[in-house]
Amino acid sequence: MLQRCLDLLSPALTEPGAVVVDATLGLGGHSEALLANFPQARLVAIDRDPAALKLAGERLAPYGDRATLVHAVYDELPDVLRRLAIPKVQGILFDLGVSSMQLDEAERGFAYAQDAPLDMRMNQDTGISAAEVLNTYPPGELVRILRTYGEEKFARKIVEAIVREREREPFRNSARLVELIRAALPQAAKRTGGNPAKRTFQALRIEVNGELSVLERAIPAGVGALAVGGRIAVLSYHSLEDRLVKQVFAAGASSTAPPGLPVVPERYQPRLRLLTRGAELPTEAEIAVNRRAAPARLRAAERVREDAHDQRDAP
Repeated sequence: MLQRCLDLLSPALTEPGAVVVDATLGLGGHSEALLANFPQARLVAIDRDPAALKLAGERLAPYGDRATLVHAVYDELPDVLRRLAIPKVQGILFDLGVSSMQLDEAERGFAYAQDAPLDMRMNQDTGISAAEVLNTYPPGELVRILRTYGEEKFARKIVEAIVREREREPFRNSARLVELIRAALPQAAKRTGGNPAKRTFQALRIEVNGELSVLERAIPAGVGALAVGGRIAVLSYHSLEDRLVKQVFAAGASSTAPPGLPVVPERYQPRLRLLTRGAELPTEAEIAVNRRAAPARLRAAERVREDAHDQRDAP
């Protein structure tokens, strides 16, 4: 859905000096497309993964000082822009979830299809691993994580099996967890919906990286960083992410006026204009080329009004 993202952001990125943020740099594919398609724009790209920053830096080196790469988590966007002395930006792209590099490197432990250490940290220099979560969290907390972040109906059965097994031997690798999940689920639950471990792995990944709490801060921060006329596009990959994005965009596109006012003052007018009708889905052709695009959901919005505090702070 890269081309659709470029099309949605394009009207805001044609003027000289426009700044576009790639909040999820990964291997730099989206950043490279932004730099190539908008030759007058400056790019700020953020990632929490040092390995991704190194590889993307090599890829984007031909663009010289048009690209600024920053080691940060995307909810730190306001601090990043403040350090770079950028008051407002014209475009922001979020491509949520796990990067292809993280999925493809077995030792990172994100993929349930191959045996690997249960790590799942996007930044391996900090935080606790998925193995530590499995081996140390109380049973009730594990059930909550699987239900909330993985939408796993059989969370209690899986956690009962995890607790039994971790007492026998701590978890270290993914294959053992996958087999445990297969054995814990009823036969009917294993016949549909792909690999039965995917919901548990999603839940562990979200917990390890604090993804939803980060996203809850990051999307409003992104909207706040946009100049009037600026645009934001967000690709999400599961319903929990998409729901958060939808809520922030819907709130920004709604009037905050008390009911019954005959005339709505400007300070109550919507800050955003929605650019997508609901969430846009990938085409069958896109999925045929890249199966990982199948769950993608794209939402975009345009900033149409300053906040009252922005107007007060203006010179």
